[in-house]
Amino acid sequence: SLFTGCCVELLLMLVGLELHFSASCPKNCVCYPSPMTVSCQAHNFTSIPEGIPTNSERVFLQNNKISMLLRGHFSPSMVTLWIYSNNITFIDPETFDGFVQLEELDLGDNRYLSSLGSETFHGLVKLHALHLYRCGLSSLPRRIFSGLFNLQYLYLQENQVEFLPDDLFIDMVNLSHLFLHGNKLRTLHENTFRGLVNLDRLLLHQNQLQMVHKWAFHDLKRLTTLFLFNNSLSELPGECLAQLGSLEFLRLNGNPWGCDCRARSLWDWLRRFRGSSSSVICETPKEMRGRDLKVISKEHFHNCSGSESLHQTKTNTHATLDKTNQKDHHIHPSAKEKGKEQDHQLHSSEPALPTRPRPGHKQHGRNCTRHKHRSSKTAAPGSKKSSNSVHTLDGMLDKDYMTDFGHKFSRDMVPTGSPRRKGKCTKKTPIRTPSGVQASNRGSLSIRASLVTFIVALFTIIR
Repeated sequence: SLFTGCCVELLLMLVGLELHFSASCPKNCVCYPSPMTVSCQAHNFTSIPEGIPTNSERVFLQNNKISMLLRGHFSPSMVTLWIYSNNITFIDPETFDGFVQLEELDLGDNRYLSSLGSETFHGLVKLHALHLYRCGLSSLPRRIFSGLFNLQYLYLQENQVEFLPDDLFIDMVNLSHLFLHGNKLRTLHENTFRGLVNLDRLLLHQNQLQMVHKWAFHDLKRLTTLFLFNNSLSELPGECLAQLGSLEFLRLNGNPWGCDCRARSLWDWLRRFRGSSSSVICETPKEMRGRDLKVISKEHFHNCSGSESLHQTKTNTHATLDKTNQKDHHIHPSAKEKGKEQDHQLHSSEPALPTRPRPGHKQHGRNCTRHKHRSSKTAAPGSKKSSNSVHTLDGMLDKDYMTDFGHKFSRDMVPTGSPRRKGKCTKKTPIRTPSGVQASNRGSLSIRASLVTFIVALFTIIR
């Protein structure tokens, strides 16, 4: 009959669409539409699989053995690329040329990458999160981050970086989180952080810092969190911290502090600071060893001639900065606010951050950008970001405090004492499904269930 013929034709058309969609997905991968998502993680791929649809917006290739990224491997329509925990040793500087829609790029945990071309990330105007943690990087080209006006989260921890060129971050006017801990930095210069006018959190712990220039933080007016613990600092000018008008959380423990006359300005600043700070244990002189600089009395410095008080140095600081920092920074619209969550543990001797939630909107003088928990983002069935870790401290976090990428941070570090030695190889965690992929999966199952019901009804009619 005519009705039966139409039903059969419709059935064949639906099956054809299903077969066509399946055929457009790379072998051993799973694909989902709306938005087009390709999940190929943990299949021991040694190169980018062929057949990734050109309209793919989210591509997940983590936990493979891919060694090289070249121009043409991906389509410029891509919005999210996860390719962490591979064996990448080379990235063609033109790999991401023209990727104006790319928002998140995770290249972390590629331990043999070692170097990047200065133009690798140029033109990524919408990029808001860039992950380069644990990549074996020993240096960063001066202009590698040029033009990343919308970047908010930059993960550079656990590399081998010894030096940061002046003005490396000059274009990052919307950066709110910068993670540099676990490197080999020895000095911070006057213009190391110039341009970071919206920076909220700066993690510099677990480096080899010996010197911080007194104007190193001159642009960081909105910084609320600064970690300098477990370095090699014996002194830190009070003028350096006096520029941080929004500072709330400071960690200085684990340094060999000298508590002679050189510490006068730091002592004066700490005495006036109303935020949360760690202990500052003296290493020298011998008679002061083990004492906390914060609780030393004023009489300890009565023989120190020529020591300015904090209000004097602060006045001089602002006068100098007004003259020397006239450069205007064009503030681009910030990228979509995001947040991440992770539980951590703080050493019992450290003050804890308040648990009240931070405001979800920006306020004058403070960057309150959040980074949502990555579990809300994406990963294919059974996938989960590996336990690559940035270190943060459990009672110190107000739930949106840290990089909260549990896969990028470890619990091996607490703010006091020496960290545990990690093994060279980290056991990979189980893989979980990317969010959004799960939703698409449910949609596909629903379509297939409807199709089966339709087929049964059709055969009932025909019989």
